[in-house]
Amino acid sequence: MQNKIKHELRQVISGKSQVRFGGTIQAITRHLGEGPSSGPKAEKPKQFRNKEAESLNKIIFENNLWIDDLDFSKFISQGAEQRVFLKDSQTVLKLNDAIYYGSWKDYFHNLLLHNYFFPDTAYQLFGFTLENDTLYSVVNQAYVLTNESTDLKEVKLFLQYNGFINTRNNDYFNSELGIILEDLHEENVLTKNGLLYFIDTVFYLTKEFWS
Repeated sequence: MQNKIKHELRQVISGKSQVRFGGTIQAITRHLGEGPSSGPKAEKPKQFRNKEAESLNKIIFENNLWIDDLDFSKFISQGAEQRVFLKDSQTVLKLNDAIYYGSWKDYFHNLLLHNYFFPDTAYQLFGFTLENDTLYSVVNQAYVLTNESTDLKEVKLFLQYNGFINTRNNDYFNSELGIILEDLHEENVLTKNGLLYFIDTVFYLTKEFWS
């Protein structure tokens, strides 16, 4: 079963298979180059980062993906990774500068993995914006209005059933898939009517994923 999932994920990452809201993300990832990601928080040489930034900016311009009319008055919350704004009663917009990732490609891989595993809270990439010379992706996501507290023991059991074993605190690893999943605290996994909703995930592909 895990080998089947790994094959499906490789197809999604390469753009050969569809995933919810994946089209734009897959297209950009292909333009940034194929091949394995760098793994968890791997540092990239400055030359690589500059080249990737040039490629990404070219893609944004060519596909008219710049967004300059965001309503910052609808701010909801902010974490180390992103800022959240209310779009309407059913959706939120999230601005992310990919600070948790070694490259933008790794960040886009994270979005595709999230959309594969958690399609009910899938990210839809709207475009990009600049603020104080920092590039941010702008993604749309369903707004989950929680009505009960999240029990992290339930999160642990759910993930364990799906092959992700708790390594420390709120971090998990699926050794058969070669995928790390981190930062699953109460603010990133919400509970509504007894169901878990994963709204903020941090996925990393390791070398085992490609082997």
